[in-house]
Amino acid sequence: MPLPYYVSPEQMMKDKAEYARKGIARGRSIVTLEYRDGILLVAENPSSLLHKVSEIYDRIAFAGVGKYNEFENLRIAGIRHADIKGYSYSRGDVTAKALANAYSQALGNIFTQDIKPFEVEVLVAEVADDNGAKSEIYHILYDGTIEDEHNYAAMGGQADEIRRFLKDHYQNGMSLEESLQLGVRALSVTQNKTLSERDLEVAVLDRSKERRKFRRIPPEALSQLLGTAK
Repeated sequence: MPLPYYVSPEQMMKDKAEYARKGIARGRSIVTLEYRDGILLVAENPSSLLHKVSEIYDRIAFAGVGKYNEFENLRIAGIRHADIKGYSYSRGDVTAKALANAYSQALGNIFTQDIKPFEVEVLVAEVADDNGAKSEIYHILYDGTIEDEHNYAAMGGQADEIRRFLKDHYQNGMSLEESLQLGVRALSVTQNKTLSERDLEVAVLDRSKERRKFRRIPPEALSQLLGTAK
């Protein structure tokens, strides 16, 4: 009787991590920036139907990179989690931190227990109601690791290069227009290509809005903000 094929746990985890990272790196990048009146999310996404950035709850947004069907399942699960908690308790009890922890547990279990890990990274952002309060940005990796980001975050594609670019150019208190232009520059410069408003999916968590803070910015408004309107 032949002996079963053996792979050490360390090698198995290493192979899973490499597999997930390669899948995520093939995806287009997403940049998240805090600006004066909220949080901006900029994704390279030429599709007008398949969204990478979405609303989760009143003050909370979701972004995902990697395999679309996998992060879409996570997005839907997050909405259900938030709705049930908000209905059972109160809307104020739904927080980005709780959602990030739920995503962390789900991705961590999949990474350790399933043969194939999810090829995704997700981000959960919550804008503070008060301009002086602290907004929250959580970056959850394919293995369930949570990174608490400050001021800006980047996922997918050339994420490391984008973070280095933002570290050198980001400033506190930027306007929406300045933040958007910086985000698009970060996506463009690191990939050596020009991105138009048709290549982008952009949304904000605007603290000046009542209750539901999430809104998408259409291509026509993007043209004006980027200074490309004719």
